[in-house]
Amino acid sequence: MGPETPLYAPHGAVATSQPLAASAGLAALRRGGTAVDAAVAAAITLTVVQPGSNDIGGDLFAIVWDGQRLHGLNASGRAPAALTREAVLVALDGQVEQPSPAHGGAQAVAGPEGVMPTRGWLPVTVPGAPAGWRDLHARFGALPFEDLFTDAIRYAEEGYPVSPAVARQWARAAVIGAGFPEWTRVFTVDGRAPAAGERWRNPDAARCLRLIAESGAEAFYRGEIAAALDELSARTGGLITAADLAAHENTWVEPLAVSYHGYQVWELPPNGQGLAALLALNILDGVDLTGAPVEDRLHWQIEAMKLGFADAHAHVADPDRVPVPVESLLRAEYAAQRRGEISDRAAIPAPGEMVRGGTVYLCTADSAGMMVSLIQSNYMGFGSYVVLPGYGFGLQNRGAGFSLDPNHPNVVAPGKRPYHTIIPGFLTRDGVPIGPFGVMGGHMQPQGHLQVVTSTVDGGLDPQAALAAPRWYWHTGLDVRVEPALAEVGLARRGHQVTVVDDPAAFGYGQAIWHLPDGGYIAGSDPRADGCAVGY
Repeated sequence: MGPETPLYAPHGAVATSQPLAASAGLAALRRGGTAVDAAVAAAITLTVVQPGSNDIGGDLFAIVWDGQRLHGLNASGRAPAALTREAVLVALDGQVEQPSPAHGGAQAVAGPEGVMPTRGWLPVTVPGAPAGWRDLHARFGALPFEDLFTDAIRYAEEGYPVSPAVARQWARAAVIGAGFPEWTRVFTVDGRAPAAGERWRNPDAARCLRLIAESGAEAFYRGEIAAALDELSARTGGLITAADLAAHENTWVEPLAVSYHGYQVWELPPNGQGLAALLALNILDGVDLTGAPVEDRLHWQIEAMKLGFADAHAHVADPDRVPVPVESLLRAEYAAQRRGEISDRAAIPAPGEMVRGGTVYLCTADSAGMMVSLIQSNYMGFGSYVVLPGYGFGLQNRGAGFSLDPNHPNVVAPGKRPYHTIIPGFLTRDGVPIGPFGVMGGHMQPQGHLQVVTSTVDGGLDPQAALAAPRWYWHTGLDVRVEPALAEVGLARRGHQVTVVDDPAAFGYGQAIWHLPDGGYIAGSDPRADGCAVGY
């Protein structure tokens, strides 16, 4: 279990889910780097020290407070030009894959033909993370780009002792990976996952990271790595090509916000699911539960979250390809309408009628006041389990987030970004930054955001206490899972079907850093993972 007390730091802080990555970020700060340098260094290191949650072949989203305002980066990739709905249906050949709990949004948008497959080449989309590291650094970095890879390359070449929570996740993933020979060769020790404390190396990943560092990510999208991916895909039945990689571009976006009890909660716009958290908080903003029993507070949170998910699952898609009615969904009148649909009994959620108009999270802060909220992932553990020989990384399976329903805005299509589960968050008050926060875990992420925000704003908890507070997790329908500390809260009396789950991984894990009024920072790291907050 992780720390029990928050970190206080006068100059800068880094919070990640793995201590070696936090150390890499802190080293960047101490060398004179910005919070973005620290975030990128930590993110790159996480691909090596926590590969079951993110990898070089994954995606990235970030929110940056530059000292004056917020900036958002959508570094998620698009479907290959050959990934059509028809191609998927032909490949499935009637073998409809059933949705799993890890699908998150994909569960809610499955068409009559079933859902996208989750392993192998079909769900592979273009990775956006390497370009995301480059783009963040180009705009806000101070250190040389290559310097941000130093720790990651060293851990990949020389090895490191695997941390306990990472080892547990790796062991679960190894059961799936047994069917993928190159994944087994790269990510196992004689066919098994490395144990906690066992030293693990990935020299191929070190070589790949060095190529990305030296070329400013060009090797990944237009050079040696792109050529190798193109060749492997063509030879083994993949759809991704060198042209798909060369066409990739990330997008700078304006973050979205709603007010919640005097604070502003910020998320990135679609194709991510941050909208679900904003919709739920917008509903709760009009409810005063001060002094209410825990049962009442949690019931309202769960029901608001259900409605937020119902609307997000119905509408979130790639805004470059289909209109997403964000403004209508976030109107106060619509929030009031949805609020009126909540009763004292648990309900099955459905999308509303509007008035028309697998993952790691980290955060950093520096002495100049810059703060970063960053999340990256390859989805569902090790993603697609497709590994590029000679380069030591796996490709994400973000295409599993598409729908196969031809009438859904998130239907799979060439060059389209899928519904995305990973979301960074940020909190402000009257234009003054409070700080970055996030909780990883697929379908859990908006739910984790809501719970951290309410614990902070309504409960007055510091970041560490807000992250450590017992959590609930709405699964589907009336199914709600809770940690043991919430077992006796009484949600079953409201019609919720409650299951007590003793696995901390089921409830995600997060990080948070708040700016102190007199300068400096207070930071926390989720006790459910191996991580920590460090500072100077």
